[in-house]
Parts: sequence; C-alpha cells; structure tokens
Amino acid sequence: MSETSINKLILVDGSSFLFRAFHAVPPLTNAQGEPTNAIYGVSNMLRKLINDYNTPYVAVVFDAPGKTFRHELYDQYKAHRPPMPDDLRVQIQPLHELIKALGLPLIIEHGVEADDVLGSLAQNAALQGFEVVISTGDKDMAQLVTKQITLENTMTNTRMDIAGVQEKFGVKPAQIIDYLALMGDSVDNIPGVPKVGPKTAAKWLQQYDSLDNLVAHADEIKGKIGENLRDALGQLPLSQELTTIRCDVALHYSLDDLKRRDPDMDALKQQLGTLGFSSWLKTLNGENASPSPQSTTPKVFQNPQREQESASALARDYQTILNQTDFEHWLTKLKQAELFAFDTETTSLNYSEAEIVGVSFAVQAGQAAYLPLAHDYPDAPPQLDRQQVLEALKPLLEDAGKPKLGQNLKYDAHVLKNHGISLRGIQHDTMLESYVLNSTATKHNMDDLAKHYLGVETIHFEDVAGKGAKQIGFQEVPIEQAAEYAAEDADITLRLHQTLAPQLQQNPQQWALYNEIEIPLIDVLTRIEENGVLIDSGMLDMQSLELANRITGIELQAHDLAGSTFNLGSPKQIQEILYDRLKLPVLKKTPKGQPSTDESVLQELALDYALPKLLLEFRGMSKLKSTYTDKLPQQINPKTGRVHTSYHQAVAATGRLSSSDPNLQNIPIRSEEGRKIRQAFIAPPGYKIVAADYSQIELRIMAHLSGDAGLLAAFSQGVDVHSATAAEVFDVAIEQVTNDLRRSAKAINFGLIYGMSAFGLAQQLGLSRNQAQAYIDLYFSRYPGVKQYMDTIREQAKQQGFVETLFGRRLYLPDINARNAAVRQYAERTAINAPMQGTAADIIKLAMLACDQWIANSGADVKMIMQVHDELVFEVAESQLADNIETIRDLMSTTAELHVPLLVEVGSGENWDQAH
Repeated sequence: MSETSINKLILVDGSSFLFRAFHAVPPLTNAQGEPTNAIYGVSNMLRKLINDYNTPYVAVVFDAPGKTFRHELYDQYKAHRPPMPDDLRVQIQPLHELIKALGLPLIIEHGVEADDVLGSLAQNAALQGFEVVISTGDKDMAQLVTKQITLENTMTNTRMDIAGVQEKFGVKPAQIIDYLALMGDSVDNIPGVPKVGPKTAAKWLQQYDSLDNLVAHADEIKGKIGENLRDALGQLPLSQELTTIRCDVALHYSLDDLKRRDPDMDALKQQLGTLGFSSWLKTLNGENASPSPQSTTPKVFQNPQREQESASALARDYQTILNQTDFEHWLTKLKQAELFAFDTETTSLNYSEAEIVGVSFAVQAGQAAYLPLAHDYPDAPPQLDRQQVLEALKPLLEDAGKPKLGQNLKYDAHVLKNHGISLRGIQHDTMLESYVLNSTATKHNMDDLAKHYLGVETIHFEDVAGKGAKQIGFQEVPIEQAAEYAAEDADITLRLHQTLAPQLQQNPQQWALYNEIEIPLIDVLTRIEENGVLIDSGMLDMQSLELANRITGIELQAHDLAGSTFNLGSPKQIQEILYDRLKLPVLKKTPKGQPSTDESVLQELALDYALPKLLLEFRGMSKLKSTYTDKLPQQINPKTGRVHTSYHQAVAATGRLSSSDPNLQNIPIRSEEGRKIRQAFIAPPGYKIVAADYSQIELRIMAHLSGDAGLLAAFSQGVDVHSATAAEVFDVAIEQVTNDLRRSAKAINFGLIYGMSAFGLAQQLGLSRNQAQAYIDLYFSRYPGVKQYMDTIREQAKQQGFVETLFGRRLYLPDINARNAAVRQYAERTAINAPMQGTAADIIKLAMLACDQWIANSGADVKMIMQVHDELVFEVAESQLADNIETIRDLMSTTAELHVPLLVEVGSGENWDQAH
C-alpha cells in the first residue's frame, strides 16, 4: 500500500540511477535501433517511487555537463574516468524529455554535482519541517542522513536511516566524510590512505571518533598501514573536502517549485511510442488492466558484484525453426552479427558419444531461436534434415573470423567434432568470464550464473526432461518445451556476457588473463581431450586382482585386532569398534555429536594404534581399485581405444585445472600401487611417453614473491633448497645435512607455504608442538623475507578481501575477517598459498599454450596427452625424442620470468611411471 504525505519530499539522484540502470538492464533498442535500456530502468524506478509515496513533492536531479568546483580544487579529480559510453550518452536527452512529460521537476545545476544539489535541497526542506527521502545508490550520500533525511535504493528496495548507516558502514552519518576520505576513491581519483579499506577506516573512526583526532594520534598506528597513514597526512584535508557534499548551494527553488504537475499525456504517449515501451503505452490507452507501477517494475536483485534486472521480466521473442525459410533467415542474421551466442542440445553429457538433437542461437538480448533436428517421439513434427543443416552451418562455425559466444563451449566443440565440424572463432565463454571475475562468488553453470548475476530463475534441464529413473533423453522432450528451454540458454548466455564482460574490462589484468590464457586454452584442452591416452587394460586387470587380495588380507588383520568381524566400509561399525569396544580416545565429534571416523582422525589415531592404520590402508586400496584399476578399462573409448578425460577450467578456485572421468589429478605418485597404475598409461609402438614437470615451482614462486635473499640465492645457485633450508634452520654445514634433516626441512618449506601451523608440523614430523614452533621460528629468522611476505599478504587480504597471482588472477576470501577463529584462520592460510598456487596454475597454462602452438607450427610428431598438477605429458615419436625433449624443456622453462630460474625436469619411457 502506498504512503500519502504532504510533508514528504522525494529527491531522485537521476545521475546515479542513469548509470546503474544502463549497466543493470540488458541492452534494449526501439524500432529505430536506438538504445533504450537506461531510460527503461530509470522510468520504471520513477513510476515505482510515485506509486509508493504518493506525495506531491518530487524532484529529479542530474549532473550538468562540464567541470565543477572540485576540479578547481584538484585537477586530477575524476581524471581516470573513462568517457561515457555512446549508447548511454544518447539516452540522456530522451530521458529528460520523458521526465518532463511525466510532470516531474527536473533540476540540472552547472558548477556543482547532483550530490550537492540533492544535499542543499534536502537540508533546506528538513529545516522547513519536511521528511526527505533521497532515492540513490551512492554511498557518499550516507553523510546526509539525519532523523529527517533517509536514503532509499529503489533498485534494491532498501532504506537507510541513521541506524542503517551505522550497520552498513560501521560509522555514524557524521563520520562518513572522514570514512570516505580515509579510503579514497579510485573511480573519482580521490587520494586516500593506501591499503585502507572499509574495515580499517571504520575501526579507526570507532576508536578515534574523527579524522582530526586520528591524525593527532597517527603515531599510535603500527605496522605498514601506520606508515601509509602518516605518509598520507598531507593529502587527507583535500580528500575530506572532495568527499564533502555541499549543502549550501545557492538554489532558486522553493518547495512549491518541487511539486509534480499533471503529466502531459500527448507528449508522454508520443515519447513512449518512439521508445517502444508498448506495455506502458497500452496501459495509458486503456487497452489492458492498469496494474500498479510497482507490479510492472521488473524486480532487481542484489549481488556482491552488481545489481541486475530480472531478464525473465523482460520481453522474450523466442522462435522455433521448423522450415527452410526461417532457417535461412536466421543463418543470414548469424552471418551479419558481430557476435552470436550458440548452444547445442545433445543426447549425452559424455562429449565423446554425444550427438546433436538441436541448436539454439541469440544475436540480441531477448531474441533467440531453437532449431530442432533430431527430436524423436510419437507425433513429433517434421524437422529439417540434421546433416543438411549442419553442412549449411559448417562454414560459419568453422570461420575463425566470425566471433562466437557460449557457455562451456569446449563441450559444444567436441559435439560438433562428432559431426565433422571444427568450431573456430571462440571469442567469449560466460563460464570463464564468471570464473575469472570471481571464482568463489558462485558456481559457474548457467543456472547459478543467471540467478546470481541476472536474478533469473532459469528453466532447468530436469524441468523438461524429468528426474532420476524417469528422466528421458532430450531427443524425447516435446519440441514445444525443448524450444523454450534451449532458446533461453542462448538468450541467457548473451545477457550474461553483456553483464560480465564490462565488469572484467574494468580490471585490465583480469581482462588480459581471460583473453590471453583462459579463452585460448579452450582449444588446447579440446585437443588434449581428443588425443586421449593409451591404457594397458590387461595390466590394470592384474592389479585389480592384486588389490583385491591385499584388501582381503587387511580385512582379516583388522578383524583379528577388533576381536570380531565387521564391515570396514561402515563408519557406524568402525565407530562401535574403535570407541565402544577398544575405548580409543575421541578426538573429534560429528555435527550430530557422534565420535568421528573421518580420515584426519584416523591419521592421528594411527600414530599410536594399529587398527586405525589398517583402516586407512583399506580405504586407500579400495579407492584405487574402484576408481582406477576396475574403472579405467571400462572408460576406454571403443572407437579410439583410448581413455579421454574431461578437463575443467572453472572448478578449482585458485586457477588449477581439474579433471574427471577419469580424475587424473588424484592418482598417487608416492605409493607403489599408484606407480603401478601409472605404468598402465603407455605409449603406442614407435613412441615414448615424455613427462615434463616443474620442479618445486611453488617454492620458487614464494622466493620471487617474498624477495627473500636466502631463498633467492639457493635457487639461483642451483643448490638443493631443502638441504639449504636444513643447513640454515639446524645450523649445520650443507654437507652434513642428513636425510632426516632434509626431510624435516622439506616439511617446513612446503608446510609453511600452505599455512601449516606448529601443531600440523608437529604431527607431520612426530615432534612436540614446542619443538615444531621452534623450527618455524628458526626458519623465519633465517628467511625473514618469507615472514614479511606472509604478514603483508594476510593484511592485504583483510583490507581488500582478495589476493592476486602474478598474472592478476583474483581469489576472493569472504571469510578473511570472520569472527569464527577457525574459519578466519583457514582463509588466512588460503591467502598465503593462493598467490603461489594460482601463479603456478597460470604458468602451466601458459606452458600448454606455448607447447600447443609449437606442435601446430612445427609439424613435430608430438601429442600433448595429459596435464596433471605441475606436469605435462606427451607422446613423442622415438625418432625425434632427444630434440623434442629439449624443445619442451625450453618452452616450459621460459614461459614466465621470475627472479629465480624455472627448472623443468623431463623424463621419457614406455609408460608414464618410467617417464616421471
């Protein structure tokens, strides 16, 4: 129900909503092809405000073109802002005309910003006893909030009073100016204190109350952040002045001037017709029921990156192509489009056996088509011939000069390959756009992306094909249902790209990472997957028998130790044996309060008790048997005689690739059983397996990032870094380092880069916690640069909420400031390790791109067949072995320039184990 008040003034920050609507509402155009999305978003917001408040006092304020007094104060003010997009600029005047036709006062004042006009109008109205609501999305406006002045974000349906400001920002409205001055603003180019973010600014103001008092006590702020504050003292007064909204602008408006008039219906209808806002126009003409403006306003959703308008509320023009005329029409549209979204519907998720059931396209948001080709069910309508359609599409799909867009296009590339089409011209992939933008914000499938970034609940596959045992193949889905689902996929893909790409472009490093690593890698991974790897199934069958015997032996030993038979795969029975019968100590409980039997608990118990050790062996052997020795022979493709894994670019948050069916990343390398599995990965006659592995790459990256002199020297001089660490930590000559000392040093080296605590190191080395802590302290005293790096990266993560790799890949850490100590400490460990692990991932991806290009250009008889952790695996012709090994080593070792050499260890053999 709407409020009615004659003593309430609504002030609209038109400039704020103009930009936000432009980015939030997917592109819309009128019949003349002119953009209208910003006008659509702002006008709907205005209608909602009018309906909600029903007060006669409403004014809309926009920035005037040209410079303001702030540019005179600081000539670099807003200097880095990019020019306004042309598609937005041309919407300003039509929007102004529409606002006037609605009867709303439109205010544009030169020499000041809209913020200053809003502040002055608000304060003047408050002095005259009015309640004021400022409709804005600008955080700077929080400084204006009083008992009489509140903020409303119409796009998110949120209001903010004094308590709301305190809750959102952690400071009072009167402190907002100081809060903004401390943080600065990179968008407006306002200098602040480097590395000071919202948390630190709020903490300081909570402690010192004002910027002036903080400055007076600047010497009390410790560490690097304190140095930054003291270095910035000279520019803080300027930052204060730039962030202060002036409330004393001399304006010649009385409150009567801020009353809305009756709409100019003739002008309004004419403008709505020109803009193509047909639903609104029909309502004015009485052609349909007149719903409230609120009900006709598309819902807007809030997410951590930006707000997006629900695409489901926008017009959809989806077409089903069932005749040659319509197909040729769409083919022409696709050929003429600068970029088009493309998707396949298939018979299977397994790319090696999937066949096309239909394809969908979109060239403009809201307009998409589905082309069914192989739907097969009773009374299915006639469809165009699949082979003829694909032949007609082939030149377009294989044209590298015709940019394509998709969601997980690597899958579609495989499916097209099954039909003799080599997909080229992959320019954008929304799965990868989302992944590079923020790998942890959401999962990267289309349904989750649409919900997160567009606020759209999409049609799910299960909605059209059913679930579980009753699920049917897509070829059996009625075309009427399939068309809506498939066309929506293409449409949503295009909308997601129009949402995500501009955000990526705001960060040049992320944009380069996306364009120069992730997108080109699609083709490389497609080739590796197509190459596959040869498997000796007979060897695996023999190993399955051996593992079965080993497992039986473990079970018998376990039954003897327990005093009775029990199921070693049953957590409940294990719980009864370990804790009820044998009375072993309970180290951890499940969420339901039961003693835990998870792997970490068994590992700790195994240090002192025999049965938990056997249980761990049983689990390890059973997993190897079920996952690899039993399953790999079943995964051999009958057409190729090889196993073809699937690599996933958008799963591991740090940038690492993962794989499935089979998962090649988890085959153990240190155990005898794991090495035997690797022996079954073989080379064909006349070829050798070549494995090239980056040696200690994360430690080398640590040396580069930390700049520690000791680590840099060890790597640069080619000294064994674990022996060098042992010599430093245990204070012995490097020649006197024993295997045990080296093992301890290795545990420290790798443990610390993964954020291992003294407790964890103590467990690994079988020491007391005090001894482990002493080792860590010694390590940091010998390698102070490492300690400094860890402290710095932790603080950076807390301030900015993310860490970055050398190549600009970001890992956001939402729990870095969590109140729960365990959760926060895990995020801190991740902050330390992610830049190293992520940089290693970027480097191996660059190596894959370089090797793939060399193979393609040189004509070398080489296939890249696997990527596992820091290792690339190839099939190389024996006649070219020596030369190609050297080329692979050179390419990989020169992929990135660090302060230490990138060492690549290369081996060859009849199988993967021999080559490693």
